[in-house]
Amino acid sequence: MPHSPTDEHTHEHTPTALIVGASRGLGCAMAAELADRGWSVIGTVRGTARTPLDDLADRRPGRIRVEHLDLTEPGHLPPLRERLAGVRLDVLFVNAGITNNEQTPIGAVPTQDFIDVMVTNALGPLRVIEALDDLVTPSGLIGVMSSGQGSITHNTTGLREVYRGSKAALNMFLRSYAARQADTDRALLLLAPGWIRTELGGADAPYTVQESVPLLVDVLLSRLGGTGLAYLDRFGRPVPW
Repeated sequence: MPHSPTDEHTHEHTPTALIVGASRGLGCAMAAELADRGWSVIGTVRGTARTPLDDLADRRPGRIRVEHLDLTEPGHLPPLRERLAGVRLDVLFVNAGITNNEQTPIGAVPTQDFIDVMVTNALGPLRVIEALDDLVTPSGLIGVMSSGQGSITHNTTGLREVYRGSKAALNMFLRSYAARQADTDRALLLLAPGWIRTELGGADAPYTVQESVPLLVDVLLSRLGGTGLAYLDRFGRPVPW
């Protein structure tokens, strides 16, 4: 039986994603990719200075909404939660990553440098998830940007030890979260994007943002409707813990 325009409008659903850490780089590119695929995207930026995400929002009116959040500041989360009241998320994805002391053995890393990376890369993302997970639909997805360098199995060279440790901690924390959420149907994802030419990855990285992001979004969306926690690379292959 043919549907009337009213019926189609009634049943139309625009999927919505919140990408935390979308001011530039991979987060911004993922927001653009999702918008191009018909999604409504809310992206967060840390400060008040104009970012590439703001430019993207101007080019995608009605598709991209910019919010402000510094995930290292717990006090920023309750106001964001209030501003998102009534929003139902199909995807909550936290993209956070900083590094320092890349060549320094872990025992020589200054304490504050260690704290900065661990709070941003490991503690902050889980604070966001714990604060906003009730906005995610029962069949939705919660994910974080991890790294292959968070794999203990794959660490055969050392170096980048604070960063490696922070991503391994992130993996463990999301696994703990998954254990506490075992009775829910939501999918959980640790996404390892590979070495990409971003501000964090540097100019020597072999992969560009443009060629990588469609693959990452494919993996992200492939998990929708699934259950449990997966640690996957850019091609959807499992990464060893």
